[in-house]
Amino acid sequence: MSLKYNMVGWFEIPVSDMDRAIDFYKNVFQVEMDQQKMGDVSMAFFPWDEELPGAPGALVHYPDEYQSSQSGVLIYFSSLSGDLNDELTRVENAGGKVILPKKLIAEDIGYMALFLDSEGNKMALHSKA
Repeated sequence: MSLKYNMVGWFEIPVSDMDRAIDFYKNVFQVEMDQQKMGDVSMAFFPWDEELPGAPGALVHYPDEYQSSQSGVLIYFSSLSGDLNDELTRVENAGGKVILPKKLIAEDIGYMALFLDSEGNKMALHSKA
């Protein structure tokens, strides 16, 4: 069977303080985020290009429905710089915590690290170098 699309089509990260969460991800990844209200839900979208691999996603403030968590699904962010240590060095200054420093997965797969974001969500980083 050949795929006609990527298996993951969208992701959402729950946040309790949208401004704090936007500041965290803007500082760690050095990107701009577009914030919009959709009824009772506030969302801030990660930059994306539908022509590139990977799934788009957003920060979501919907307090009655979404709660931050250190357990459950783990999202791996790709290092925009090519070396996840670049992003990892900005995590704590942005209000997060590194919980697993850069670690080799396998030579052909690359490296990973784990961190808590400003909202208490456990996240991962991946890079080839």
